[in-house]
Amino acid sequence: MEELTFNFELPGGRSVRITATPSMMHPEQCTFTVSEPVYPGQSAYFGDRDQSRESVLIDRLFAIEGVAEVLVNHDTVRVTLFGDANWELKAPRVGAAIRDALASGAPISEAVTEGQLDPQETRRRVQQVLDSIINPAVASHGGVVRLLDVANNTVFLEFGGGCQGCGMVSVTLKYGVERTIRDEVPEVGAIMDTTDHAAGRNPYYAPSSK
Repeated sequence: MEELTFNFELPGGRSVRITATPSMMHPEQCTFTVSEPVYPGQSAYFGDRDQSRESVLIDRLFAIEGVAEVLVNHDTVRVTLFGDANWELKAPRVGAAIRDALASGAPISEAVTEGQLDPQETRRRVQQVLDSIINPAVASHGGVVRLLDVANNTVFLEFGGGCQGCGMVSVTLKYGVERTIRDEVPEVGAIMDTTDHAAGRNPYYAPSSK
């Protein structure tokens, strides 16, 4: 499926545009970019419906057959499906779920935010995972994964050494590093790879002042 755009009218005359972009690397995933924040300045990961904490958006998304995971990050919603990813069928349903959640006025419940770890505790626990599990594993390939920052519930990583410039880093992040961090620290939201693998540096990332 190519990129799709949906335009919806919300109560009160508000218009919202949602663009669905399937992943080339991971066909089971599709990122929905919304023209207004869904979870302003925050991110949250949901591995199943039980983690919803009565969030309208998450309940509606997991009501769609085949939805396996949801990651919400400010104005994007990344949806992962089980098995066959028929996005031509699923994308309009996800778009409608996002529309309905926005119309409710509270797509993500306050309970989700209240359940997040303090950023310093998130930093401590993620660093522990890097030191004890991830870096010993990637060191055998001459690589290293560094924790650059934690902003609210979002973790910023940088790949170095043998990992930098590697065409398989996206796969490594998805199926190795990201999965390990989520298994060990399930409260983590978005996990961002800030590395510029072509230039050997990252010109876009700026550490938070918090």
